[in-house]
Amino acid sequence: MRTMLKGIAASDGVVCGQAYRLVEPDLNVERRTITNLDTELNRFHQALEAAVSDIETIKTRATKNLGADSAQVFSAHIAMLQDPELIAAVEANIKEKRVNAETAVAKVTADYEAKLQGLTDNPYMQERITDLHDVTKRLTGHLLGVTLPDLALIDHPVIVVTHDLIPSDTVSVNPQYILGFITDMGGRTSHSSILARNLNLPAVVGTQDATERIPAGETVILNGTRGNVIVQPTVDELATARREMKVRVANQRRLESLRHHETISKDGVGVMLAANIGTASDLPAVLENGAEGIGLMRTEFLYMDADQLPTEDEQFDVYRQVVQSMAPRPVVIRTLDIGGDKPLPYLKTKHEDNPFMGERAIRQSLAHQNIFRSQLRALLRASAFGQLRIMFPMIATLDEFRQAKAIYDDERSKLTTAQVPMGKIKVGMMVEVPAAALLADRFAQEVDFMSVGTNDLIGYTMAADRTNQDVAYLYQPYHPAILRLVDRIIHAGHAAGIPVAMCGEMAGDPIAVPLLLGMGLDEFSMSAGAVLKTRELIGQLNAHDLQSLVETALNSASTSQEVITMVQAAVPGVLQK
Repeated sequence: MRTMLKGIAASDGVVCGQAYRLVEPDLNVERRTITNLDTELNRFHQALEAAVSDIETIKTRATKNLGADSAQVFSAHIAMLQDPELIAAVEANIKEKRVNAETAVAKVTADYEAKLQGLTDNPYMQERITDLHDVTKRLTGHLLGVTLPDLALIDHPVIVVTHDLIPSDTVSVNPQYILGFITDMGGRTSHSSILARNLNLPAVVGTQDATERIPAGETVILNGTRGNVIVQPTVDELATARREMKVRVANQRRLESLRHHETISKDGVGVMLAANIGTASDLPAVLENGAEGIGLMRTEFLYMDADQLPTEDEQFDVYRQVVQSMAPRPVVIRTLDIGGDKPLPYLKTKHEDNPFMGERAIRQSLAHQNIFRSQLRALLRASAFGQLRIMFPMIATLDEFRQAKAIYDDERSKLTTAQVPMGKIKVGMMVEVPAAALLADRFAQEVDFMSVGTNDLIGYTMAADRTNQDVAYLYQPYHPAILRLVDRIIHAGHAAGIPVAMCGEMAGDPIAVPLLLGMGLDEFSMSAGAVLKTRELIGQLNAHDLQSLVETALNSASTSQEVITMVQAAVPGVLQK
Protein backbone atom coordinates (compact mmCIF):
# COMPACT_ATOMS: atom_id res chain seq x y z
CA MET A 1 0.00 0.00 0.00
CA ARG A 2 1.34 3.41 -1.02
CA THR A 3 2.33 5.59 1.97
CA MET A 4 3.92 9.02 2.26
CA LEU A 5 6.08 9.96 5.25
CA LYS A 6 6.97 13.55 6.06
CA GLY A 7 10.27 14.60 7.60
CA ILE A 8 12.93 17.30 7.43
CA ALA A 9 14.66 18.00 4.12
CA ALA A 10 18.26 17.44 5.22
CA SER A 11 20.20 16.93 1.98
CA ASP A 12 18.98 17.77 -1.52
CA GLY A 13 18.18 15.28 -4.22
CA VAL A 14 15.75 12.55 -5.22
CA VAL A 15 16.57 8.85 -5.26
CA CYS A 16 14.63 5.60 -5.45
CA GLY A 17 15.70 2.15 -4.35
CA GLN A 18 15.29 -0.65 -1.84
CA ALA A 19 15.14 0.10 1.88
CA TYR A 20 17.90 -1.28 4.11
CA ARG A 21 16.77 -1.24 7.75
CA LEU A 22 19.66 -0.44 10.09
CA VAL A 23 17.68 -1.59 13.13
CA GLU A 24 18.77 -3.85 15.98
CA PRO A 25 17.18 -7.32 15.56
CA ASP A 26 15.80 -9.54 18.33
CA LEU A 27 18.71 -11.60 19.67
CA ASN A 28 16.96 -13.16 22.65
CA VAL A 29 18.33 -16.65 23.31
CA GLU A 30 16.07 -19.60 24.17
CA ARG A 31 17.70 -22.43 26.11
CA ARG A 32 17.37 -25.83 24.44
CA THR A 33 18.64 -29.28 25.38
CA ILE A 34 20.59 -30.87 22.53
CA THR A 35 21.10 -34.55 21.69
CA ASN A 36 23.76 -34.44 18.97
CA LEU A 37 26.96 -32.92 20.37
CA ASP A 38 28.90 -33.00 17.09
CA THR A 39 26.15 -31.11 15.25
CA GLU A 40 25.98 -28.43 17.92
CA LEU A 41 29.77 -28.01 18.11
CA ASN A 42 29.84 -27.74 14.33
CA ARG A 43 27.14 -25.02 14.48
CA PHE A 44 29.25 -23.09 16.94
CA HIS A 45 32.42 -23.26 14.82
CA GLN A 46 30.58 -22.29 11.62
CA ALA A 47 29.09 -19.26 13.37
CA LEU A 48 32.54 -18.41 14.72
CA GLU A 49 34.08 -18.48 11.24
CA ALA A 50 31.25 -16.38 9.81
CA ALA A 51 31.61 -13.77 12.56
CA VAL A 52 35.37 -13.52 12.01
CA SER A 53 34.80 -13.19 8.26
CA ASP A 54 32.36 -10.31 8.83
CA ILE A 55 34.80 -8.44 11.04
CA GLU A 56 37.69 -8.97 8.60
CA THR A 57 35.55 -7.37 5.88
CA ILE A 58 34.72 -4.43 8.15
CA LYS A 59 38.38 -4.07 9.13
CA THR A 60 39.47 -3.98 5.47
CA ARG A 61 37.00 -1.21 4.69
CA ALA A 62 37.86 0.73 7.85
CA THR A 63 41.56 0.54 6.96
CA LYS A 64 40.83 1.89 3.48
CA ASN A 65 38.58 4.69 4.76
CA LEU A 66 40.28 5.73 7.99
CA GLY A 67 43.73 4.16 8.06
CA ALA A 68 45.28 1.22 9.87
CA ASP A 69 45.38 2.88 13.29
CA SER A 70 41.62 3.51 13.36
CA ALA A 71 40.93 -0.06 12.23
CA GLN A 72 42.87 -1.66 15.09
CA VAL A 73 39.73 -2.05 17.21
CA PHE A 74 38.52 -4.70 14.74
CA SER A 75 41.74 -6.65 15.19
CA ALA A 76 40.87 -6.80 18.89
CA HIS A 77 37.42 -8.14 18.02
CA ILE A 78 38.90 -10.90 15.86
CA ALA A 79 41.37 -11.80 18.60
CA MET A 80 38.50 -12.16 21.08
CA LEU A 81 36.60 -14.53 18.79
CA GLN A 82 39.74 -16.60 18.23
CA ASP A 83 40.70 -16.70 21.90
CA PRO A 84 41.38 -20.43 22.68
CA GLU A 85 40.12 -20.02 26.26
CA LEU A 86 36.78 -18.58 25.16
CA ILE A 87 36.34 -21.27 22.49
CA ALA A 88 37.21 -24.04 24.95
CA ALA A 89 34.81 -22.64 27.56
CA VAL A 90 31.90 -22.57 25.09
CA GLU A 91 32.68 -26.10 23.88
CA ALA A 92 32.83 -27.36 27.49
CA ASN A 93 29.52 -25.68 28.28
CA ILE A 94 27.84 -27.35 25.30
CA LYS A 95 29.26 -30.77 26.20
CA GLU A 96 28.72 -30.70 29.95
CA LYS A 97 25.33 -28.99 30.09
CA ARG A 98 23.97 -30.37 26.79
CA VAL A 99 22.73 -26.91 25.80
CA ASN A 100 22.48 -25.22 22.43
CA ALA A 101 25.47 -23.16 21.28
CA GLU A 102 23.80 -19.76 21.64
CA THR A 103 22.96 -20.51 25.30
CA ALA A 104 26.55 -21.59 25.91
CA VAL A 105 27.88 -18.42 24.26
CA ALA A 106 25.56 -16.26 26.40
CA LYS A 107 26.70 -17.99 29.61
CA VAL A 108 30.43 -17.88 28.86
CA THR A 109 30.47 -14.27 27.67
CA ALA A 110 28.38 -13.19 30.68
CA ASP A 111 31.00 -14.81 32.94
CA TYR A 112 33.78 -13.01 31.04
CA GLU A 113 31.96 -9.69 31.39
CA ALA A 114 31.54 -10.20 35.14
CA LYS A 115 35.29 -10.77 35.47
CA LEU A 116 36.07 -7.64 33.42
CA GLN A 117 33.66 -5.54 35.48
CA GLY A 118 35.46 -6.71 38.60
CA LEU A 119 38.77 -5.26 37.39
CA THR A 120 37.82 -1.73 38.39
CA ASP A 121 41.46 -0.68 38.78
CA ASN A 122 42.31 -1.65 35.20
CA PRO A 123 40.81 0.88 32.71
CA TYR A 124 42.04 -1.11 29.69
CA MET A 125 40.14 -4.23 30.73
CA GLN A 126 37.06 -2.18 31.57
CA GLU A 127 37.08 -0.83 28.02
CA ARG A 128 37.10 -4.39 26.62
CA ILE A 129 33.52 -4.85 27.86
CA THR A 130 32.19 -2.90 24.85
CA ASP A 131 34.28 -5.06 22.50
CA LEU A 132 32.91 -8.19 24.17
CA HIS A 133 29.33 -6.97 23.65
CA ASP A 134 30.00 -6.37 19.94
CA VAL A 135 31.53 -9.78 19.23
CA THR A 136 28.88 -11.60 21.31
CA LYS A 137 26.11 -9.91 19.35
CA ARG A 138 27.67 -10.83 16.01
CA LEU A 139 28.32 -14.45 17.03
CA THR A 140 24.81 -14.85 18.45
CA GLY A 141 23.31 -13.41 15.29
CA HIS A 142 24.95 -16.08 13.16
CA LEU A 143 23.83 -18.83 15.54
CA LEU A 144 20.23 -17.60 15.43
CA GLY A 145 20.31 -17.15 11.67
CA VAL A 146 19.63 -13.43 12.11
CA THR A 147 21.42 -10.99 9.82
CA LEU A 148 22.86 -8.10 11.79
CA PRO A 149 22.44 -4.80 9.98
CA ASP A 150 25.88 -3.43 9.18
CA LEU A 151 26.65 -0.65 6.70
CA ALA A 152 30.12 -2.09 6.12
CA LEU A 153 28.67 -5.32 4.71
CA ILE A 154 26.30 -3.75 2.18
CA ASP A 155 27.27 -4.82 -1.35
CA HIS A 156 24.39 -3.46 -3.47
CA PRO A 157 22.64 -0.07 -3.81
CA VAL A 158 20.21 0.67 -0.95
CA ILE A 159 18.53 3.51 0.91
CA VAL A 160 19.40 3.28 4.62
CA VAL A 161 16.46 3.50 7.04
CA THR A 162 17.50 3.88 10.68
CA HIS A 163 16.52 5.45 13.98
CA ASP A 164 19.56 7.72 13.81
CA LEU A 165 23.15 7.53 12.64
CA ILE A 166 25.95 7.90 15.18
CA PRO A 167 29.45 9.25 14.42
CA SER A 168 31.02 5.78 14.45
CA ASP A 169 28.72 4.74 11.58
CA THR A 170 30.80 7.03 9.36
CA VAL A 171 33.55 4.42 9.13
CA SER A 172 31.13 1.97 7.50
CA VAL A 173 29.51 4.14 4.86
CA ASN A 174 30.42 3.23 1.30
CA PRO A 175 28.99 5.89 -1.08
CA GLN A 176 29.15 3.35 -3.90
CA TYR A 177 26.23 1.44 -2.37
CA ILE A 178 24.44 3.98 -0.15
CA LEU A 179 21.88 5.97 -2.15
CA GLY A 180 20.52 8.07 0.71
CA PHE A 181 19.37 8.16 4.34
CA ILE A 182 15.98 8.15 6.08
CA THR A 183 15.96 8.53 9.87
CA ASP A 184 13.41 8.70 12.68
CA MET A 185 15.41 11.29 14.60
CA GLY A 186 17.46 14.37 13.78
CA GLY A 187 17.30 17.82 12.23
CA ARG A 188 19.25 19.68 9.56
CA THR A 189 22.28 19.94 11.86
CA SER A 190 22.27 16.36 13.17
CA HIS A 191 25.15 14.00 12.38
CA SER A 192 23.01 12.08 9.89
CA SER A 193 22.28 15.25 7.93
CA ILE A 194 25.88 16.47 7.96
CA LEU A 195 27.14 13.05 6.86
CA ALA A 196 24.63 12.97 3.99
CA ARG A 197 25.65 16.42 2.79
CA ASN A 198 29.34 15.54 3.06
CA LEU A 199 28.71 12.53 0.82
CA ASN A 200 26.34 14.51 -1.44
CA LEU A 201 23.57 11.97 -0.76
CA PRO A 202 19.85 12.82 -0.43
CA ALA A 203 18.45 12.55 3.09
CA VAL A 204 15.20 12.98 4.98
CA VAL A 205 15.50 13.02 8.78
CA GLY A 206 13.12 13.44 11.70
CA THR A 207 10.34 11.26 10.24
CA GLN A 208 9.70 9.89 13.77
CA ASP A 209 8.55 6.42 12.67
CA ALA A 210 10.23 5.46 9.37
CA THR A 211 11.79 2.36 10.93
CA GLU A 212 8.32 1.14 11.94
CA ARG A 213 6.59 1.91 8.65
CA ILE A 214 9.18 0.93 6.04
CA PRO A 215 9.76 -2.84 5.66
CA ALA A 216 13.19 -4.18 4.69
CA GLY A 217 13.60 -4.46 0.93
CA GLU A 218 10.60 -2.24 0.17
CA THR A 219 10.87 0.16 -2.77
CA VAL A 220 10.90 3.79 -1.66
CA ILE A 221 11.37 7.23 -3.17
CA LEU A 222 13.39 9.59 -0.99
CA ASN A 223 13.02 13.31 -1.76
CA GLY A 224 15.66 15.17 0.21
CA THR A 225 14.63 18.48 -1.35
CA ARG A 226 10.98 18.39 -0.27
CA GLY A 227 11.50 16.30 2.86
CA ASN A 228 9.23 13.37 2.07
CA VAL A 229 9.43 9.63 1.52
CA ILE A 230 7.03 7.55 -0.62
CA VAL A 231 6.72 3.87 0.27
CA GLN A 232 5.47 1.54 -2.52
CA PRO A 233 5.34 4.37 -5.08
CA THR A 234 3.25 4.15 -8.24
CA VAL A 235 4.77 3.44 -11.65
CA ASP A 236 4.35 7.10 -12.63
CA GLU A 237 6.03 8.29 -9.41
CA LEU A 238 8.97 5.98 -10.04
CA ALA A 239 9.32 7.26 -13.60
CA THR A 240 9.28 10.88 -12.37
CA ALA A 241 11.86 10.11 -9.67
CA ARG A 242 14.19 8.46 -12.19
CA ARG A 243 13.95 11.49 -14.47
CA GLU A 244 14.85 13.74 -11.53
CA MET A 245 17.80 11.47 -10.74
CA LYS A 246 19.08 11.88 -14.30
CA VAL A 247 18.76 15.67 -14.03
CA ARG A 248 20.69 15.57 -10.75
CA VAL A 249 23.51 13.58 -12.37
CA ALA A 250 23.64 16.07 -15.25
CA ASN A 251 23.73 19.00 -12.81
CA GLN A 252 26.54 17.34 -10.88
CA ARG A 253 28.60 16.96 -14.04
CA ARG A 254 28.08 20.66 -14.83
CA LEU A 255 29.18 21.60 -11.33
CA GLU A 256 32.30 19.43 -11.58
CA SER A 257 33.60 21.81 -14.27
CA LEU A 258 33.92 24.43 -11.50
CA ARG A 259 36.14 22.23 -9.35
CA HIS A 260 39.36 24.17 -10.00
CA HIS A 261 37.80 27.64 -10.30
CA GLU A 262 38.17 30.45 -7.81
CA THR A 263 35.06 31.62 -6.01
CA ILE A 264 34.27 35.07 -7.37
CA SER A 265 30.96 36.93 -7.52
CA LYS A 266 29.56 38.36 -10.74
CA ASP A 267 31.00 41.78 -9.85
CA GLY A 268 34.46 40.43 -8.95
CA VAL A 269 34.29 39.98 -5.18
CA GLY A 270 36.36 36.97 -4.15
CA VAL A 271 35.58 34.78 -1.15
CA MET A 272 36.98 31.50 0.14
CA LEU A 273 34.92 28.31 -0.01
CA ALA A 274 36.12 25.75 2.51
CA ALA A 275 34.77 22.41 3.71
CA ASN A 276 33.86 20.99 7.11
CA ILE A 277 35.18 17.53 7.99
CA GLY A 278 34.90 15.08 10.87
CA THR A 279 37.74 12.68 10.12
CA ALA A 280 40.60 12.22 7.66
CA SER A 281 38.33 9.91 5.67
CA ASP A 282 36.41 13.02 4.53
CA LEU A 283 39.47 14.39 2.69
CA PRO A 284 38.75 12.76 -0.72
CA ALA A 285 35.34 14.46 -0.85
CA VAL A 286 36.93 17.80 0.07
CA LEU A 287 39.44 17.56 -2.76
CA GLU A 288 36.95 16.16 -5.28
CA ASN A 289 34.62 19.10 -4.65
CA GLY A 290 37.31 21.74 -5.10
CA ALA A 291 37.26 23.22 -1.59
CA GLU A 292 39.87 25.94 -1.08
CA GLY A 293 40.67 24.79 2.44
CA ILE A 294 39.15 23.21 5.52
CA GLY A 295 37.19 25.69 7.58
CA LEU A 296 36.36 23.25 10.36
CA MET A 297 37.76 19.90 11.41
CA ARG A 298 35.64 18.49 14.23
CA THR A 299 38.25 16.69 16.35
CA GLU A 300 35.67 15.14 18.69
CA PHE A 301 35.11 12.27 16.22
CA LEU A 302 38.72 11.22 16.82
CA TYR A 303 37.79 10.81 20.48
CA MET A 304 34.25 9.47 20.02
CA ASP A 305 35.29 6.71 17.62
CA ALA A 306 37.87 5.40 20.12
CA ASP A 307 37.39 3.38 23.30
CA GLN A 308 39.95 5.41 25.22
CA LEU A 309 41.56 8.84 25.00
CA PRO A 310 43.75 9.06 21.88
CA THR A 311 47.40 9.64 22.67
CA GLU A 312 49.31 12.72 21.58
CA ASP A 313 51.08 10.71 18.86
CA GLU A 314 47.80 9.21 17.60
CA GLN A 315 46.34 12.70 17.31
CA PHE A 316 49.48 14.05 15.69
CA ASP A 317 49.33 11.38 12.97
CA VAL A 318 45.76 12.36 12.06
CA TYR A 319 46.33 16.13 12.18
CA ARG A 320 49.54 15.83 10.16
CA GLN A 321 47.76 13.77 7.50
CA VAL A 322 45.02 16.38 7.14
CA VAL A 323 47.32 19.42 7.16
CA GLN A 324 49.83 17.82 4.79
CA SER A 325 47.14 16.60 2.37
CA MET A 326 45.62 20.08 2.12
CA ALA A 327 48.89 22.07 1.92
CA PRO A 328 49.28 24.86 1.00
CA ARG A 329 45.56 25.40 1.57
CA PRO A 330 44.61 26.42 5.13
CA VAL A 331 43.17 23.97 7.65
CA VAL A 332 41.19 25.17 10.67
CA ILE A 333 41.11 22.55 13.41
CA ARG A 334 38.71 23.03 16.30
CA THR A 335 39.86 21.85 19.69
CA LEU A 336 37.79 19.20 21.42
CA ASP A 337 34.08 20.01 21.52
CA ILE A 338 32.40 17.40 23.70
CA GLY A 339 29.49 17.58 26.09
CA GLY A 340 25.89 18.39 25.22
CA ASP A 341 24.89 15.68 22.73
CA LYS A 342 28.50 14.44 22.40
CA PRO A 343 29.63 12.78 25.65
CA LEU A 344 32.67 10.50 25.88
CA PRO A 345 31.67 7.25 27.60
CA TYR A 346 35.19 6.60 28.89
CA LEU A 347 35.63 10.10 30.36
CA LYS A 348 33.95 10.21 33.74
CA THR A 349 32.08 13.47 34.17
CA LYS A 350 29.45 14.53 36.65
CA HIS A 351 25.77 14.29 35.73
CA GLU A 352 24.29 17.52 34.43
CA ASP A 353 20.57 18.24 34.19
CA ASN A 354 21.18 20.51 31.21
CA PRO A 355 24.41 19.44 29.49
CA PHE A 356 23.96 21.87 26.58
CA MET A 357 24.34 24.67 29.11
CA GLY A 358 26.95 22.83 31.15
CA GLU A 359 30.64 21.94 31.07
CA ARG A 360 31.13 21.41 27.34
CA ALA A 361 33.66 22.35 24.65
CA ILE A 362 36.24 24.90 25.88
CA ARG A 363 34.86 24.54 29.42
CA GLN A 364 35.74 20.84 29.36
CA SER A 365 39.19 21.62 27.99
CA LEU A 366 39.94 24.16 30.70
CA ALA A 367 38.63 21.75 33.38
CA HIS A 368 40.68 18.81 32.03
CA GLN A 369 43.91 20.51 31.05
CA ASN A 370 45.87 17.28 30.62
CA ILE A 371 43.59 16.36 27.68
CA PHE A 372 43.70 19.91 26.31
CA ARG A 373 47.47 20.20 26.51
CA SER A 374 47.96 16.83 24.79
CA GLN A 375 45.76 17.97 21.91
CA LEU A 376 47.50 21.34 21.63
CA ARG A 377 50.94 19.67 21.50
CA ALA A 378 49.77 17.35 18.73
CA LEU A 379 48.38 20.31 16.79
CA LEU A 380 51.54 22.38 17.26
CA ARG A 381 53.69 19.52 15.97
CA ALA A 382 51.40 19.03 12.97
CA SER A 383 51.66 22.72 12.06
CA ALA A 384 55.10 22.08 10.59
CA PHE A 385 53.47 20.26 7.66
CA GLY A 386 51.18 22.95 6.26
CA GLN A 387 49.03 25.96 7.03
CA LEU A 388 47.27 25.22 10.33
CA ARG A 389 44.86 27.39 12.26
CA ILE A 390 43.56 26.49 15.72
CA MET A 391 40.06 27.42 16.81
CA PHE A 392 38.58 27.34 20.32
CA PRO A 393 34.86 26.40 20.54
CA MET A 394 32.06 27.75 22.75
CA ILE A 395 33.94 30.82 23.93
CA ALA A 396 31.57 32.94 26.03
CA THR A 397 33.92 35.34 27.84
CA LEU A 398 37.23 37.03 27.18
CA ASP A 399 38.66 35.28 30.25
CA GLU A 400 37.96 31.89 28.66
CA PHE A 401 39.78 32.82 25.47
CA ARG A 402 42.69 34.29 27.40
CA GLN A 403 43.03 31.16 29.56
CA ALA A 404 42.97 28.89 26.51
CA LYS A 405 45.46 31.10 24.65
CA ALA A 406 47.79 31.15 27.68
CA ILE A 407 47.84 27.33 27.78
CA TYR A 408 48.52 27.30 24.02
CA ASP A 409 51.38 29.80 24.46
CA ASP A 410 52.82 27.70 27.31
CA GLU A 411 52.84 24.50 25.25
CA ARG A 412 54.31 26.31 22.24
CA SER A 413 57.07 27.72 24.44
CA LYS A 414 57.92 24.25 25.76
CA LEU A 415 58.12 22.78 22.26
CA THR A 416 60.24 25.71 21.10
CA THR A 417 62.69 25.04 23.94
CA ALA A 418 62.77 21.37 22.91
CA GLN A 419 63.49 22.51 19.31
CA VAL A 420 60.41 20.78 17.92
CA PRO A 421 59.62 22.07 14.38
CA MET A 422 56.41 24.13 14.18
CA GLY A 423 54.76 26.39 11.65
CA LYS A 424 53.19 29.80 12.05
CA ILE A 425 49.71 29.29 13.50
CA LYS A 426 46.74 31.64 13.64
CA VAL A 427 44.60 31.20 16.76
CA GLY A 428 40.93 32.08 16.60
CA MET A 429 37.56 31.33 18.09
CA MET A 430 34.12 30.14 17.17
CA VAL A 431 31.40 32.68 17.79
CA GLU A 432 28.41 30.54 18.75
CA VAL A 433 27.36 32.01 22.10
CA PRO A 434 25.18 35.14 21.87
CA ALA A 435 27.27 36.86 24.55
CA ALA A 436 30.36 36.50 22.38
CA ALA A 437 28.48 37.74 19.32
CA LEU A 438 27.38 40.86 21.19
CA LEU A 439 30.99 41.49 22.33
CA ALA A 440 32.55 40.56 18.99
CA ASP A 441 34.28 43.94 18.76
CA ARG A 442 36.20 43.20 21.99
CA PHE A 443 37.13 39.67 20.98
CA ALA A 444 38.27 40.90 17.57
CA GLN A 445 41.07 42.84 19.28
CA GLU A 446 42.61 39.61 20.66
CA VAL A 447 41.99 36.83 18.12
CA ASP A 448 43.53 36.19 14.71
CA PHE A 449 40.18 35.24 13.16
CA MET A 450 36.57 34.52 14.05
CA SER A 451 34.30 31.82 12.67
CA VAL A 452 30.56 31.92 13.19
CA GLY A 453 29.19 28.59 14.41
CA THR A 454 25.57 29.07 13.40
CA ASN A 455 24.30 25.64 14.50
CA ASP A 456 24.71 26.49 18.19
CA LEU A 457 24.31 30.25 17.78
CA ILE A 458 20.80 29.68 16.42
CA GLY A 459 20.00 27.14 19.14
CA TYR A 460 21.14 29.37 21.98
CA THR A 461 19.58 32.52 20.53
CA MET A 462 16.21 30.86 19.88
CA ALA A 463 16.36 28.85 23.16
CA ALA A 464 15.69 25.62 21.27
CA ASP A 465 17.48 22.27 21.33
CA ARG A 466 18.34 21.70 17.67
CA THR A 467 18.13 17.90 18.14
CA ASN A 468 14.53 18.03 19.42
CA GLN A 469 11.95 17.50 16.67
CA ASP A 470 9.25 19.18 18.75
CA VAL A 471 11.01 22.54 18.51
CA ALA A 472 12.70 22.02 15.13
CA TYR A 473 10.55 24.84 13.73
CA LEU A 474 12.60 27.26 15.84
CA TYR A 475 15.80 26.40 13.99
CA GLN A 476 15.55 29.52 11.81
CA PRO A 477 18.85 30.57 10.22
CA TYR A 478 17.15 33.50 8.43
CA HIS A 479 15.48 34.91 11.52
CA PRO A 480 16.24 38.66 11.70
CA ALA A 481 17.73 38.22 15.21
CA ILE A 482 20.26 35.72 13.85
CA LEU A 483 21.05 37.89 10.84
CA ARG A 484 21.67 40.90 13.07
CA LEU A 485 24.12 38.91 15.22
CA VAL A 486 25.97 37.60 12.16
CA ASP A 487 26.18 41.08 10.63
CA ARG A 488 27.50 42.46 13.92
CA ILE A 489 30.25 39.80 14.04
CA ILE A 490 31.34 40.47 10.44
CA HIS A 491 31.49 44.22 10.97
CA ALA A 492 33.46 43.79 14.21
CA GLY A 493 36.02 41.55 12.51
CA HIS A 494 36.51 43.87 9.56
CA ALA A 495 36.83 46.92 11.82
CA ALA A 496 39.69 45.13 13.60
CA GLY A 497 41.28 43.97 10.35
CA ILE A 498 40.71 40.23 10.85
CA PRO A 499 38.85 37.78 8.59
CA VAL A 500 35.45 36.38 9.54
CA ALA A 501 34.33 32.92 8.45
CA MET A 502 31.21 30.84 8.95
CA CYS A 503 31.44 27.11 9.56
CA GLY A 504 27.84 26.30 10.44
CA GLU A 505 25.42 24.67 8.01
CA MET A 506 24.02 28.11 7.20
CA ALA A 507 27.17 28.84 5.15
CA GLY A 508 26.03 26.48 2.39
CA ASP A 509 22.33 27.38 2.51
CA PRO A 510 21.24 28.91 -0.85
CA ILE A 511 18.82 31.33 0.87
CA ALA A 512 21.50 32.50 3.31
CA VAL A 513 24.39 32.77 0.80
CA PRO A 514 23.15 36.02 -0.89
CA LEU A 515 22.70 37.61 2.54
CA LEU A 516 26.13 36.52 3.78
CA LEU A 517 27.79 37.67 0.56
CA GLY A 518 26.08 41.05 0.92
CA MET A 519 27.28 41.30 4.53
CA GLY A 520 30.87 40.76 3.40
CA LEU A 521 31.58 37.33 4.89
CA ASP A 522 35.16 36.36 3.97
CA GLU A 523 34.97 32.57 4.17
CA PHE A 524 32.11 30.11 3.74
CA SER A 525 32.78 26.64 5.16
CA MET A 526 30.26 23.87 4.59
CA SER A 527 29.73 20.19 3.86
CA ALA A 528 31.97 19.18 0.96
CA GLY A 529 28.97 18.25 -1.18
CA ALA A 530 27.67 21.84 -1.07
CA VAL A 531 30.90 23.54 -2.23
CA LEU A 532 30.40 23.41 -6.00
CA LYS A 533 26.70 24.40 -5.81
CA THR A 534 27.67 27.38 -3.65
CA ARG A 535 30.51 28.35 -5.99
CA GLU A 536 28.10 28.39 -8.91
CA LEU A 537 25.56 30.42 -6.93
CA ILE A 538 28.08 33.05 -5.82
CA GLY A 539 29.28 33.38 -9.42
CA GLN A 540 25.75 34.41 -10.39
CA LEU A 541 25.35 37.03 -7.66
CA ASN A 542 26.35 40.71 -7.53
CA ALA A 543 27.85 41.24 -4.07
CA HIS A 544 27.48 45.03 -4.05
CA ASP A 545 23.85 44.95 -5.16
CA LEU A 546 23.07 42.52 -2.32
CA GLN A 547 24.01 45.13 0.29
CA SER A 548 20.61 46.78 -0.13
CA LEU A 549 18.94 43.36 0.36
CA VAL A 550 20.87 42.94 3.61
CA GLU A 551 19.89 46.40 4.83
CA THR A 552 16.22 45.73 4.12
CA ALA A 553 16.30 42.30 5.78
CA LEU A 554 18.04 43.65 8.89
CA ASN A 555 15.89 46.74 9.32
CA SER A 556 12.48 45.81 7.93
CA ALA A 557 11.94 42.06 8.35
CA SER A 558 10.32 40.73 11.51
CA THR A 559 10.10 37.03 10.69
CA SER A 560 12.13 34.33 9.00
CA GLN A 561 9.52 33.95 6.26
CA GLU A 562 9.69 37.65 5.44
CA VAL A 563 13.45 37.31 4.93
CA ILE A 564 12.98 34.27 2.66
CA THR A 565 10.45 36.22 0.56
CA MET A 566 12.87 39.15 0.27
CA VAL A 567 15.73 36.92 -0.91
CA GLN A 568 13.54 35.11 -3.44
CA ALA A 569 12.35 38.43 -4.81
CA ALA A 570 15.90 39.84 -5.03
CA VAL A 571 17.44 36.86 -6.86
CA PRO A 572 14.50 34.83 -8.24
CA GLY A 573 16.17 33.23 -11.23
CA VAL A 574 19.21 32.08 -9.31
CA LEU A 575 17.37 30.37 -6.46
CA GLN A 576 14.88 28.60 -8.70
CA LYS A 577 17.59 26.64 -10.50
